[in-house]
Amino acid sequence: MFPARLITKAEDLLDAYRRAGLTIATAESCTGGLIAGCLTEIPGASDVVERGFLTYSNEAKHDLLGVPMALIRAHGAVSAEVAEAMAAGAIERSAADAVVSATGIAGPGGATADKPVGLVYLGAARRGLAPLHQRQVFAGDRGAVRLAAVEAALDLLRRVL
Repeated sequence: MFPARLITKAEDLLDAYRRAGLTIATAESCTGGLIAGCLTEIPGASDVVERGFLTYSNEAKHDLLGVPMALIRAHGAVSAEVAEAMAAGAIERSAADAVVSATGIAGPGGATADKPVGLVYLGAARRGLAPLHQRQVFAGDRGAVRLAAVEAALDLLRRVL
């Protein structure tokens, strides 16, 4: 289902979190659960993966993660501010030690002049630390953008370890 390089990266990440005694949660929009899916493709992931939030709509971001609707209206769902708020909400609403969030435009539609297809904002938070974000623009079709976002999310989780 996932490319071998992503499985290897997910295995290595889970091992690192396991050794550190830390757990992970995901808060996903454009990736539709693929980050959690990639992590849970690995046998034994349940001792590291605490939960995943699938928040595809603005209402879900608000209801499940506490992202203020005013923030979404001001910056758009695909923004650094919303990615960070998603990560902060996932830390607050889970027992996980670290979280990653993803919001973006996988295409083929939905783009604007300043928010092209392939634009993804990732957020990350570690309990007790301020959330951070990363902006990426990935090339390719919808599937390629989503898989690239999964890989970037795994890299970001490694960074906050």
